[in-house]
Amino acid sequence: MINGIQNGYYHEITPSGFGIAIKAGDVLFSKQSEFQKVEVFETESSLGRVLTLDDLMMTTEGDEYHYHEMIAHIPMINHKNPKSVLVIGGGDGGTVREVLKHDTVEKVVLCEIDGMVIEACKKFLPTISCELDNPKVEILVQDAIEYIKNKKDEFDIVLIDSTDPMGPGEGLFTEEFYTNVKNSLKKDGIMVAQSESPFVNKSEIKKMYDLLKKVFPICSTYTSNIPTYPGGYWAWAFCSENVEPLSYIDERRCENITKTCKIYNKDYHLARFALPNYLKELL
Repeated sequence: MINGIQNGYYHEITPSGFGIAIKAGDVLFSKQSEFQKVEVFETESSLGRVLTLDDLMMTTEGDEYHYHEMIAHIPMINHKNPKSVLVIGGGDGGTVREVLKHDTVEKVVLCEIDGMVIEACKKFLPTISCELDNPKVEILVQDAIEYIKNKKDEFDIVLIDSTDPMGPGEGLFTEEFYTNVKNSLKKDGIMVAQSESPFVNKSEIKKMYDLLKKVFPICSTYTSNIPTYPGGYWAWAFCSENVEPLSYIDERRCENITKTCKIYNKDYHLARFALPNYLKELL
C-alpha cells in the first residue's frame, strides 16, 4: 500500500486497491510517539489541515463533522439524561466537542493512550480540539483497556472513538474489552463504537459485530457518509443492554443540537439505521 506524502500529494490506498489523493502543503508536525507516527499537515484543498497516525488519515478540518456529529449525537439524543460520558481514543477532541453541546452533561472523561496526539491537535487543529480545556473534561493519558477493567455503573454513554484494529487500537476490538465497557455503563447506558467502512472493511466488521453480539443483547448498526474515509461510507455500532435505537428522541436537545450542526438533524437521525442489503447480509 502507498500511504503518506509523496510527490506533493498525500496518498492512502486501501487493501481493496483504491483510495484517495490530497494535494499536500507544509508538514506542521511530525514526530514518532511511543506508539505511532503523529503528523499534521496543511493541504492545498478544501479539506484544510489533516491529522494522520502512521500515515493513515484520522481527521481533516474540512469533513471532520461528518464523523464527530454521528458518533456523538445519535446515542446522546437516544439517552434521556446523559450526564457522564467516557470517550475512548478521540485525542483530536472532536467527539468531546460534540458531546459538550448537550447541556445535560456534567462530566466527560477522555481516555487517550497517546498524549502526543492530544498536544498536536491542541496546537494545530484548534477548531476540532477547542473543548479539551473545558472544566467538565477530565483527560487521562493511559490505556483504556486497563482503565475500564474495574469500572462499574459509572457512565451513561461510552463512545469508542478508536483507530483501526491494529497497533495501539488492536486491544479495543476484543470480547473482554467490550464486556468491561458494558459493565462500566449505568442502567439504560449506551455504547457506540466506530466500526469501519462497510464497503472496504467487510471482514473486520463481521468479526467485530460477532464479538459485540456476544456481549450486548442489543447491537445495531448505523451508517453515514464521510468523504475522506475509505469508501466514503462509515458504520458505527449502537449497543446496550436494554435501550433500543430510535426508542427515544429528546426533542428539546435534538432541536438545540441541530442548530449547531452541519449534518445532524432529527430526520437524518431516524434514517441512519436503514441499511443497504449487502450490509444486512454481512451482519
